[in-house]
Amino acid sequence: MGKTAIILGATGLTGRILLKKLIADTSYEKIILFSRRSVGNTSKKVEEHLINLLRLEESKDQFIGDEVFCCIGTTASKTKDKKNYKAIDYGIPLNAAKLAIQNNIKTFIVISSMGANASSSIFYNKTKGEMEQDVLRLNLKNTYILRPSLIGGNRTEIRVGESIAKGIMNFLSPLFLGILKKYRIISPEKIATCMHQLAQKEVPQSIFRSDEIATIANSKK
Repeated sequence: MGKTAIILGATGLTGRILLKKLIADTSYEKIILFSRRSVGNTSKKVEEHLINLLRLEESKDQFIGDEVFCCIGTTASKTKDKKNYKAIDYGIPLNAAKLAIQNNIKTFIVISSMGANASSSIFYNKTKGEMEQDVLRLNLKNTYILRPSLIGGNRTEIRVGESIAKGIMNFLSPLFLGILKKYRIISPEKIATCMHQLAQKEVPQSIFRSDEIATIANSKK
């Protein structure tokens, strides 16, 4: 019998790529999506639940699978209210991890951020750091946290500042060598590939820097 994967954030840049990879992987029998809006995918493997993700706990009975992939995240421009921002970037991943524990799901993989730090004075970094800290405290067996640097690729929404930053980083990335590799811009394809590969193995490491994400993505099983 094939595996069942759960994806939160399948409508996003990385989540869309991850979904395609899991559909193509014959080891997965079902892929359950929890989203605000439909991804429009017609694969027979896909089971969609259109819900308010801030009330994810109400979907406990449908939150059944072998692995959880959490690709949830917002931006200050989209979510200006800090309370709402934290409810999304901190609350949704943490609630998903709690449901994984309750429903005996052994693997939880979540996208965080390179600057995540629970002690940071920067709200964004602090929120990501607190999410990581509290997810790890749950002691879920296989918890993998990805800390990508600036993510490349074309988003559906326009982010002017991010587009400028990507242009600069694309130019500078080849100059980042050695310990600076973690600052290189990374593609959503590599992040999705890393998530997919981590789900197929058990490793002692819990947190992966951007350069480590790229290394795993570039390795072949």
